[in-house]
Amino acid sequence: MATENPTLELRNLRTEFRIGGSWHAAVRGVSLSVARDETLAVVGESGSGKSVTALSILRLLPSSGARHGGGSIFLEGKDLAALPEKKMASVRGNEIAMIFQEPMTSLNPTMTIGDQIAEAIRQHRRLSWTKARAVALEVLEEVKIPGAAKRFHDYPHQFSGGMRQRVMIAMALACRPKVLLADEPTTALDVTIQAQILTLLDELKRAYGMSVVFITHNLGVVAQIADRVAVMYGGEIVELADAAALFARPTHPYTEALLRAMPRVDTSATSLAPIPGSVPAITDMPTGCTFAARCPLKEKICEAEHPQLVPLGNGEHRVRCFVRARESGEQP
Repeated sequence: MATENPTLELRNLRTEFRIGGSWHAAVRGVSLSVARDETLAVVGESGSGKSVTALSILRLLPSSGARHGGGSIFLEGKDLAALPEKKMASVRGNEIAMIFQEPMTSLNPTMTIGDQIAEAIRQHRRLSWTKARAVALEVLEEVKIPGAAKRFHDYPHQFSGGMRQRVMIAMALACRPKVLLADEPTTALDVTIQAQILTLLDELKRAYGMSVVFITHNLGVVAQIADRVAVMYGGEIVELADAAALFARPTHPYTEALLRAMPRVDTSATSLAPIPGSVPAITDMPTGCTFAARCPLKEKICEAEHPQLVPLGNGEHRVRCFVRARESGEQP
């Protein structure tokens, strides 16, 4: 599913890790796009390749054990994979920013909150410390830190988990990026604070017209924040659809399994349905469908051949499954 005039576009992205003297793909042929003022949710279990995809976009993986194995990463038509490191450094935090999963380990415990944000601003703007601190205070107020002026000189350990996450959001948005990568930013928060953070992110996205890639394993979060959803499994996209369509008509067996395993308030189910087995290791990827070993619809072809991501109906909904593609009339 192509987005017209995308801000960020991945084309057949492949990222590999060196294990035991050989290179193995953790991200395999991922193609995604996200437009201005749009939120694309990337969902899947741990080990599906979600975070590696985000780190690949920013080229933050260690060069000693990881490499770009192919494909392109376009930011408004500019191929980031081809940029020299010096130019890429000017993109990180400026044009593309990232919110990491655990704010306590992402913040410097020896620096005040205000100075950490001001330092991030000075990395990309020619501002004095005085001006950078003034901008940092404005951003802290934008993310609704209570008493921002008084808390400006506090250290990370003096903030709660939810407030630290707001600080991380402030730091990410300080330079008004075109793209925001949010890697499970609400995982460690209770549901009340989680809802506040999600609402805040949505408000800021609309205010700045950003493109947001929201990485999560929580489909409840997806329902609240996403415009479109990409379901990842085994390092590749297995389903891609508008959020409303995905929840109304989940098509890939893995997507269905994720939804069955999710607690819901609109059903009277007394227990959840776990997904048997686990995500295959990148050193032991099957020849056929990566989900075949765990799939209740598995056929012989699923183990012998690798399915492609094919469009269903009008092409806005895509799925990587022989069985479901055949049922929809897209494959014989």
